[in-house]
Amino acid sequence: MPRVRDPLVVGRVIGDVLDPFTSSISLRVTYGNREVSNGCEFRPSAVVNQPRVEIGGNDLRTCYTLMVCILQVMVDPDAPSPSEPNLREYLHWLVMDIPESTGTTFGQEIVHYESPRPTVGIHRYVFALFRQIGRQTVDAPGWRQNFNTRDFAEIYNLGLPVAAVYYNCMREGGVGGRRL
Repeated sequence: MPRVRDPLVVGRVIGDVLDPFTSSISLRVTYGNREVSNGCEFRPSAVVNQPRVEIGGNDLRTCYTLMVCILQVMVDPDAPSPSEPNLREYLHWLVMDIPESTGTTFGQEIVHYESPRPTVGIHRYVFALFRQIGRQTVDAPGWRQNFNTRDFAEIYNLGLPVAAVYYNCMREGGVGGRRL
């Protein structure tokens, strides 16, 4: 029987940004009509506008935090370049209090969406979803660079993520792909 490898492990999202976790809810992220799947590639022109995010489940009383980092949360763990990620992680988006079975439009945006604009190399952009204990007040981080998803989750008692997905992005005229 072939061994199935978790794409979050293969793409080093687990390790660089997140600790190992078990996904327990669906997370669907789309830019226009294209859905994000782990390791897929987007160009900056395709991710200028904030994506549509849908969270599964059926309990409106349960809330979530989404962080997006280059590394939702949306973060970039490869800022400013994959070979020298000294700004790791870069926070691109932070939304809190998203009710289960809805999307980010029903949450509270703490850090406004900043579209990816990589200049060197191929960057990973990670959407990490955390279950909140309840609605809570969160202060926006004072900076985007050197954000730390793990530390943020610990400070606000979010625990491990419940879902995550990532994509790769390089400058508009770049060629090649991420070598794993």
